[in-house]
Amino acid sequence: MTLIDRQNHRKLYVQLYDIMKKKIEDKEWPFGFRIPIEEEICNVFEVSRATVRSAILELVRQGYLTRQQGRGTFVAKKVISDKLTMFTTFGELMLEEGIDYSTDVLAQTIMMPVDDLADKLNISEDKHVIYIKRLRKADYKPILIQETYIPFHICPPLLEEDVQKNSLFELLEKKHGINLTEVRNYFDVTYLNADEGMLLDLSESAPALVLTQRFFSGDTQIMYMRSVNGTDKYKFFIELKRKAL
Repeated sequence: MTLIDRQNHRKLYVQLYDIMKKKIEDKEWPFGFRIPIEEEICNVFEVSRATVRSAILELVRQGYLTRQQGRGTFVAKKVISDKLTMFTTFGELMLEEGIDYSTDVLAQTIMMPVDDLADKLNISEDKHVIYIKRLRKADYKPILIQETYIPFHICPPLLEEDVQKNSLFELLEKKHGINLTEVRNYFDVTYLNADEGMLLDLSESAPALVLTQRFFSGDTQIMYMRSVNGTDKYKFFIELKRKAL
């Protein structure tokens, strides 16, 4: 049985999430199976109830588990596994739409991971990170704030590259030979803070859509990106195709 590794820099609930997810994917916990109660999971993995609840909540959110009032928590009927598989750069998107675009580089520096950034990049907290913040404009109007974090050891020369004129994807793949093979996208709704509102020429607390992305090359995470846009200026379009039965 896989156990929690307390020497691992990853948070306990993330490790527990991975363990429970694997049980579902391997059908050790088949469809309809009622998972053990929280207290039992706490005892088996020697973690707190808060850790167990966080892992279960994420599994429910991802569609692996479902809760039934008064009965317990069960493995859901079907796990949704379709992913967005195409990478489109901001420039490619604007060209496709026939829109003039530009980029302002607001920051391009090196930093230490703060808050939960180390977890988001799957690195230890003593690793340096390249931080790039850009303001994207379409038809001369600001529409998107994009913050990118890349572990420094992945591509040190990126710190000196021209990220105003060049696509990060193209720099990584064509110049530095780092092929991006997978992206995981997460959408959320929030409200702009004062700085974001000023940059996007919108009022503070205006509604905004946030897209966070984790990019991988094989099993190695390469980059974490957070994009914020005002809902009146930018929309995301996702096309999903159903597999033939």
